[in-house]
Amino acid sequence: MPATARRLPARERILTTAEELFSAHGLRGVGVDRIIAESGVAKSTLYVHFPSKDELAAAYLRRVDDSWRGRLRAAALAAGDDPREQLTGLFDAVDASFRRHGFHGCPFINAAAESEPGSLPHEVTAEHKRTVRAWVRDLAEAAGAGDPDELALQLTLLIDGTLAAGKLEQNPAMPAAAKAAARAIVERACPPAV
Repeated sequence: MPATARRLPARERILTTAEELFSAHGLRGVGVDRIIAESGVAKSTLYVHFPSKDELAAAYLRRVDDSWRGRLRAAALAAGDDPREQLTGLFDAVDASFRRHGFHGCPFINAAAESEPGSLPHEVTAEHKRTVRAWVRDLAEAAGAGDPDELALQLTLLIDGTLAAGKLEQNPAMPAAAKAAARAIVERACPPAV
């Protein structure tokens, strides 16, 4: 562990270590003992901060949720003031994720595949997906979509599909193809004002 990481408070060291390991190896692929060893904390310290592995996984997912939604918002805002452009601009965040070293797909899709329905990680994942879709729905409404719910569903499915396929195929052309598809969907759903 780098010296700077060793100076972090124990909870932050645990969460940072869990984030790196869960991202690379999945929730089931990493045991608590490995997180303890790599974070340099005692087992009792980990359990003071996170009484169960599910609670640690949920904290990791909440952290990723904050980061991912921030990147989506930044990409949308960078596309300009027009909500139609913002809906397409979301896919710049997808592209940036693909280009990040160590891309392992969508942490939420990965977590959903590994967690039981009703478990805390599954609930956090489902809440993340609902929150993102609601935000995209608001953008779709601002863009003048005839059916903002349908457009939000289409675009979030396109984001999720691109991230899932990206993990499998590691094809850097996927985000551009998804953005082009998103543009066509948005143009059809949100005709420009006359």
